Amino acid sequence: MKHIRYGLQLILILLLILSGPADFIFAKGQSKGSIQLPSSVVNIAKENTIPNEMEDLIYLKPSNFTKELFKSSNETIENPNLIRILNESSINKSPLSIGTRATIYMGEWPLNYKSAETIPNWQYQKINTNVYDNTAGKMNHQINYVQQVQKRIKGGLTGRVPHPEDVQKMILIKAIDKTNLPLATETVIGAGTKHSQIYNVHPKRVGYLHAYIPAIIEKGEVTYGEVYLVIRGTKRKIVVKNVTSQKIGAWLPIQDHLTFSFTAN
Repeated sequence: MKHIRYGLQLILILLLILSGPADFIFAKGQSKGSIQLPSSVVNIAKENTIPNEMEDLIYLKPSNFTKELFKSSNETIENPNLIRILNESSINKSPLSIGTRATIYMGEWPLNYKSAETIPNWQYQKINTNVYDNTAGKMNHQINYVQQVQKRIKGGLTGRVPHPEDVQKMILIKAIDKTNLPLATETVIGAGTKHSQIYNVHPKRVGYLHAYIPAIIEKGEVTYGEVYLVIRGTKRKIVVKNVTSQKIGAWLPIQDHLTFSFTAN
């Protein structure tokens, strides 16, 4: 039995190797954590009278030059803007560069964000209430959600930090990857947006159908450091000095989703 088990393990390893990078990426995606939406949360992307624009996120792949620099860095670098600058840079390994010595200060940057917890708030902000008074009625009355006025709900960082735009972008990228949800820094629900879900208001009752924007609260730590590009002859490396960290969080609305809550008094 041991020989059979080892043989199966060897076959599995060979299949993984032969499957290539695309299959590996797919398998990795399947293992992502995700937050399950409760039944009270519905997708209204098709019904929304104002289409939401996706966040302008930069998913940059480091160039070969940037990868080489990252290997030498004493800190993980995830900041898309810093990666873009490094991608646009190049230093030729010329024989004439032997003996060259230079240290270039690139400034203080937020380098990476580490997530500590990701918590949903399904009733982040109330945006609408549909009411029907059936106290004088003798039969059930059906109501459904109709957005009365346009609402723009914004999220954002929970505190002040240096380079807030870079930090917010890193948090958003990390949270989307972690939850598989259409998160953003803001979402808009247009006036006249409807949903077909029906709620019954019984006689002698007043029905209230509330609509909320759901959101994610992302909490973690951002690392800062002074970044130096060091050149010693044909060798190039990144050195990060004066590293600090700061706890930070961000509210991130879930675009084109609503949480419904119905009560009858």
